[in-house]
Amino acid sequence: MTMRHGLSRFNIVSLSLGLAFLYLPIAILIIYSFNASRLVSVWGGWSLRWYAALFNDSPLVEAAWLSLRIAFVSASIATVLGTLAAIALVRSGYFRGRTGFAALIYAPIVMPEVITGLALLLLFVAIDLGRGFWTVTIAHTTVTMCFAALIVQSRLVSFDRSVEEAAVDLGCPPIRTFFVITLPLIWPAIAAAWILAFTLSLDDFVLASFAGSGVTTLPIRIYSDVRLGVKPEINAICTLMILFVAVALVAFSWLTRRREA
Repeated sequence: MTMRHGLSRFNIVSLSLGLAFLYLPIAILIIYSFNASRLVSVWGGWSLRWYAALFNDSPLVEAAWLSLRIAFVSASIATVLGTLAAIALVRSGYFRGRTGFAALIYAPIVMPEVITGLALLLLFVAIDLGRGFWTVTIAHTTVTMCFAALIVQSRLVSFDRSVEEAAVDLGCPPIRTFFVITLPLIWPAIAAAWILAFTLSLDDFVLASFAGSGVTTLPIRIYSDVRLGVKPEINAICTLMILFVAVALVAFSWLTRRREA
């Protein structure tokens, strides 16, 4: 019995329903960000009025700018620490405490964010550290570092070390070998880890609620506004964030293909 090549009608319908479930709400949000009506559930024609009103909504703009700064800093730190952790797990072989070290690295993946946020809150209170920008950054770094380490580790496991060995045999020092040979070859994985860490930090709500006191990130601001009713400006800011992430992904894909070519 041979399998038929191509997609069957059932597979096409299933795929269409799955894509519609994932992306139809996003498409509706983007369309209604151009709605001229103040009521988000009533279509009043096409307009850019809410994008103009968005830049006059200083609390929402400041929350978005704060979230971008926290996401950039935490993603950068998490990517560096995650890369170092992945190198230690893959290249160092067996060492005492390796199992515990790996467990500590990957624990935030399976740990509920409520527990992680509460633990960090108790830590910050115990050491009398004022909660603000840096405490939220530390909380986001703690969680996103494990995802960065997992992505980089998966690339290092399949890495062909003969290239490094050839460079060392030709007299290249180990540190220079890493920066000249290893780092450019694993750079796509590092970039992917940074993008994932950035997205997770930008989207986080629970950790920011526990770790930040008086720090209002974009998810917290949107949640506070939505409780009183959805404002059209929220659709506009969400559309701009979606556009920002989409442009970043396209640019990353283009740079990766150009590098491979």
